[in-house]
Amino acid sequence: MKFLNYISGNYPQILSLLIEHLRLTAVSVGLAILIGVPLGIFISYAAKSSKPVLSVANIIQAIPSMALLGAMIPLLGIGVVPAIVAVVLYSLLPIIKNTYTGIENISPQTLEAARGIGLTPFQVLTKVQIPLALPVIMAGVRIASVTAVGLMTMAAFIGAGGLGYLVFSGIRTVNNNQILAGAIPACLLALLVDFLLGLVEKLVTPISLQKGDNSLKKKRRKAQKAVLAGAAGLLAVVFLLTSIGGAAQSTRTVSVGSKDFTEQEILGNLVADLIEDRTDISVNRRLSLGGSQVCFGAIQTGDIDLYIDYTGTVYSDVLKHTPISDVELVYETARAELKEQFDLEVLKQMSFNNTYTLAVTQEMAAENNLEKISDLSRIADTLVSGTTFEFSNREDGLPGLLKTYGFQMKENITLDGSPRYTALENGEVNIVDAFATDGLLKKFGLKTLEDDKGFFPPYYAIPVVRADTLEEYPEIAAVLEELAPVLTDDVMAELNYRVDELQQSPADVAREFLKENGLIS
Repeated sequence: MKFLNYISGNYPQILSLLIEHLRLTAVSVGLAILIGVPLGIFISYAAKSSKPVLSVANIIQAIPSMALLGAMIPLLGIGVVPAIVAVVLYSLLPIIKNTYTGIENISPQTLEAARGIGLTPFQVLTKVQIPLALPVIMAGVRIASVTAVGLMTMAAFIGAGGLGYLVFSGIRTVNNNQILAGAIPACLLALLVDFLLGLVEKLVTPISLQKGDNSLKKKRRKAQKAVLAGAAGLLAVVFLLTSIGGAAQSTRTVSVGSKDFTEQEILGNLVADLIEDRTDISVNRRLSLGGSQVCFGAIQTGDIDLYIDYTGTVYSDVLKHTPISDVELVYETARAELKEQFDLEVLKQMSFNNTYTLAVTQEMAAENNLEKISDLSRIADTLVSGTTFEFSNREDGLPGLLKTYGFQMKENITLDGSPRYTALENGEVNIVDAFATDGLLKKFGLKTLEDDKGFFPPYYAIPVVRADTLEEYPEIAAVLEELAPVLTDDVMAELNYRVDELQQSPADVAREFLKENGLIS
């Protein structure tokens, strides 16, 4: 029932993401066919090249999808292009292999007969080899297409959109309805693609090779052609309408990015809504892109123009300074050095400090009298910590914390996003890292420990903007300064809670907050 309520309340977004997913998959598979089929034909003629080409395709197939996407970011940035390139690379192996196999398995006597009646090598290829190999080639295309539908869910990781956005958002907020809203349409889409390409596979298979009565086979072919024509027509109309809608965009446009957790999505939407309401600038929302380095890399390459970061993250993780607790010095250093080294402008910092903290269950805190991080030293060697990838590898995270407090955990398990809270609740880990304004702290009723040695630097939110963008659109600075005083620790924690526990969308939460505070009409 809850799932159906979620679908009914969010069907426009689900439909939009489904169309986006279908478009990305279609382009990727189309490009893979244009590359893979000629390559398969080539290696069937140039026998010595078959092993190297197939070996490279096999190696690409063996690379983990997240690793391949991560490798694409420095080369191609974020968004649609790297996502399509990654899926094209993954789709090549079955297409190349099946094309090669289909052509290689044609009877030598058939080829000899074709040459005997005077066909040129090109005519032998186009009139004999490709037609006879088509059923095998289509089987490879069918495999590649179904696989591509699943792989394209990873596109959301780098801001390309698609149904993966719902899956990742649902995992992050422990929202099973949202996960299913992304996963079920993806599965249905994969089944539909498999069905339609199965029809194509039958159509390209000669009637003489199919079982059954010839008259029935001909009637069946007419029905199959009608189904495919209808599907192709519907697809063309949908793509045309969505392309026209997307083309009607203002020439004054900025791209706003965000990291991949609840607070960042809310902030991204707050910024985007405020800019669009107060100016004539259109905003391209490229939200939930990944961690700090993904967003920072994207703003350097111009894939995004603006995002919200945190003073401590910039000071320690980007600029590589040793963490300190001086709020003003951290902000001024971040502002000056981002401008000097990267030509990025830092606007006025906001009023909430989303610093790191450690959290345990209320029961564990009571049993062990835990109030401060120092209290962990008595039992640290018996504890299993569950921390995010970033926290596990940053000097202002777990490595520096353990040095400062002088104890070691029994084990650290790296878990990203909300799964670490679930692991804590299930007793699989004893302690997790968290953000001070995290709505999941309230949702799971956790106890946060005081940083009594002042290890964690301040993490006040700061808008980071490309200098050329701010020069072109100076009004952005004045608009965003209005957010600074109203976003306090308590306010931000409440907004996060609305998403993490009440299952409201970040976009709705952001818009309602701006209206409630008279910041937009």
